[in-house]
Amino acid sequence: MSQKKKFYITTPIYYPSAAPHLGHGYCTVMADILKRSKALRGYETFFLTGLDEHGEKIAKNAMAQGMTPQAFVDEEAKEFKNLWSLLKISNDDFIRTTEKRHVETVQSIFSDFLKQGDVYLSEYKGWYCVHEETYWAETQLLDGHLCPECHRPVEEKKEGAYFFRCQKYVDFLLDYYKEHPMFVVPEGRKTEMINNFIKPGLSDLCVTRTSFDWGIPIKEAPGHVIYVWLDALANYLSALGYRQKDDSLFQKFWNDPDTEIVHLIGADITRFHVIYWPMFLKALNLREPNTIFVHGLMMTKEGKMSKSKGNVIPPVPMVERYGVDAVRWYLAREIVFGQDGEFTPEQFVERINADLANSLGNLLNRSLAMIDKYFAGIIPQFSGAHNELDSQLISLISSTIDKYESLMDSLKLSEAQAIVMALVDAGNKYLAESAPWSLAKDETKKEELETCLSLVAHVLFVAGLLLSPVLVTKAPELLEQLGVSDEFQKFENLKQIGVLSGLQIKKGNPLFPRLETAKEIDYIKNIMLVPHAKAAA
Repeated sequence: MSQKKKFYITTPIYYPSAAPHLGHGYCTVMADILKRSKALRGYETFFLTGLDEHGEKIAKNAMAQGMTPQAFVDEEAKEFKNLWSLLKISNDDFIRTTEKRHVETVQSIFSDFLKQGDVYLSEYKGWYCVHEETYWAETQLLDGHLCPECHRPVEEKKEGAYFFRCQKYVDFLLDYYKEHPMFVVPEGRKTEMINNFIKPGLSDLCVTRTSFDWGIPIKEAPGHVIYVWLDALANYLSALGYRQKDDSLFQKFWNDPDTEIVHLIGADITRFHVIYWPMFLKALNLREPNTIFVHGLMMTKEGKMSKSKGNVIPPVPMVERYGVDAVRWYLAREIVFGQDGEFTPEQFVERINADLANSLGNLLNRSLAMIDKYFAGIIPQFSGAHNELDSQLISLISSTIDKYESLMDSLKLSEAQAIVMALVDAGNKYLAESAPWSLAKDETKKEELETCLSLVAHVLFVAGLLLSPVLVTKAPELLEQLGVSDEFQKFENLKQIGVLSGLQIKKGNPLFPRLETAKEIDYIKNIMLVPHAKAAA
């Protein structure tokens, strides 16, 4: 038996300075869909998410609430885990940078960097943004005093610190970019990093701090704590057991050159992942990830989500009212992966009605009703194509499966869902044009009727399985109504037209009732005004 292909996918580790909202969940849902899609196709997968819990901002937020930093992050960790549970996230691990396993790995990495001469002690004087945990050169500031990332005021700081020798690895990094065009996606993000940070002259990176103590202490230099980015980025290794007693996951999902490694990140942390992370890995003599994919922001008409703007989308009432699948579907289908996306209540209601109620739900309800009426609930035999309509649909089924695989492997997640929905739409059109209700009136057309309903059942089988990474509760219900058992839900069965013949359907309730447009738009607008309230039904 051939060895299973392996896939390791990570989200950023989120900064728990406040309660999470649906914008935080977007990246994690996308990672979950990619992980489930790979698993569906036979990959051995590992999916990591977690929290970046150190830094000055955390310490200040904790102090403001009269809490210790550890107690503060413990409470925030519960909020994030509750959100992942609500959104049906199938992560294999949840790493926290305050955990012993992570702390020891980071200390060991720093010790090696020190021995190798990759870090050195100096003094830093510069303009610091607490919110972004970042030092900026004066030339990078907006209006001479604002952070270029968050536009908040910066403060001048001076302290002893260790620095990572970035210049030692710049040539390696630029060569690596050229030799691996899929290393940074979209391509424009890499160009931005080269033009804005590398070409003007990349400074060495500050990797320790002495002005606060909420961080991982350095054994060799009392009073220094590891600066957030060397700490945070190492999570991708520490969670796998790197430099720990049991490093079997590390050997399988990182050290194996055949494992596909993908980091999903937001645009605001591109620099650290695309410039410094490859340098750290080179210094550790470790392989690079295959792809660092920079997704866009999830915004509203008012811009990036924030409580102060009153444009936060609260996940709990959305999921309670519409179901987790509707929320996941909107995120995957409406927002083009890799681009900024704008959430509006109108788009949400329209997308759920058009795709899930009218197209997918309609095909399921009509098809099962006719299989029940004409064949006593047994999916009929497939006797081959009888006309051009049959042949076209058979061809489309096969090409849809191939395109889906190619698009998902290229991280074109939104497009992959779109081509599956195009197949569902084609199934509805095929039903209308084949008119099985007319075929049923002519005894000489029995085989054509059998083929027609066998084919639409197969379209539903393909759609149900390919959409299962997104529709994590409703796709299994769809397959159950088709009579498809769990052990039969295999990717290799998708191209075998007629494989469902003889299965007993189990008609159930409609999967996606149509939403009342005006009523639901008003509901969503209302809960966005009170982000953390559970709105009444």
